[in-house]
Amino acid sequence: MVAQRNGAKALLAGVAGAALLAKHNTFVPAPEASRVPVAVAAAGAAAALGAAPAFAVDEINYAAGKLTNAAYPFMKEVDWSTMLYLQKPGGSASALDWLKAVDKALVMGQAMDSTVLQQAALAHHKAIKSALTSDDLVLTRAEFKDINYGIGKLIASVPEEKTMDVYNAFTGLVGSDVPAYLMSTVNSEDAKAAYAGLMDFKNTVRQHPIKPTEPTLGSGLSETKLDAVGTAASKLSTLSYPFIKDIDWTSDIFLTPLPGVSTKAALSAVDKMIVMGAAMDPKLLKDAVGAHHKAIGSIDSNGVTSAEDYAAVNAALGKAIASVPRSVVMDVYNDFAKILEPSKGVIGAKMFEFSKGVDATAAYKAFLEFKDVVRTAM
Repeated sequence: MVAQRNGAKALLAGVAGAALLAKHNTFVPAPEASRVPVAVAAAGAAAALGAAPAFAVDEINYAAGKLTNAAYPFMKEVDWSTMLYLQKPGGSASALDWLKAVDKALVMGQAMDSTVLQQAALAHHKAIKSALTSDDLVLTRAEFKDINYGIGKLIASVPEEKTMDVYNAFTGLVGSDVPAYLMSTVNSEDAKAAYAGLMDFKNTVRQHPIKPTEPTLGSGLSETKLDAVGTAASKLSTLSYPFIKDIDWTSDIFLTPLPGVSTKAALSAVDKMIVMGAAMDPKLLKDAVGAHHKAIGSIDSNGVTSAEDYAAVNAALGKAIASVPRSVVMDVYNDFAKILEPSKGVIGAKMFEFSKGVDATAAYKAFLEFKDVVRTAM
């Protein structure tokens, strides 16, 4: 759970930067180092696009090359080995405030073209594989360009108002001292050059919108088996909802990096999740995002969604996972098992504290049964 939250956090940092690309020239914030790393992190967050006008793609491709040349010196100066980017930024925003911003990011993601979402995800996978072989975790210039290109197409495929909703939602959540600190960690001139390149890039992206295509269910999937997953999700939800209500969803612990885990190990695990996401059926993935959006809309003051929406989320997730090759799912499990092993006793005990023991045990047993049904549907 904590690892998933951390991965999601990195993703959201990227989406927040991505939103900046669609801003009007009359409403662009003053250059700050914080904007640049976040926008660059968007390279690790978003991805999408499919059938698109050739001229729009070519223009975005050209602009991505210019941005890459302007921002790559800055990229090489950032300390990518720090866990700083997996921690909650300074500021007074609560967990539920962040959840509202996350919801806007989900809506934006759901609007993205599914084909390029897959393409850009795989571009990130390729870049991560390369970065993991280097001591400083810096991707190559060519891979950086491919990621910028994918992000540009991604944002071009989203209605501008959805992109702006993300930008506005994240505005004010980050402490005022963050920009100055981030600027102090890099060469300020390189950061400003990267920011200027980003502004030019966002203008091109904004001027070349791309119409996304609506995904359909893959022909190789069995609707009968998927229905069975939905039925099993109902049983899981009924048995585990008491546990869900026990948990303090307003806690910041879910935004805390896993203890004792290196940046490379965490990045490798996140990479496995990216590959798994790219392998999911586009329609089922989109349905799962929609289920989460609806569930967030029904949360109470403790961050607990309704029983009905909780069941819908479980059903949507189960179906999306069932659309992925079993070996790819197990790659995610095995990588996270490795990074959790040294401290799993500590983490498990801490998570157990959030609930009544009997509720946690019932939820776990129900989950194992649900897992078997999903496995059969693969």
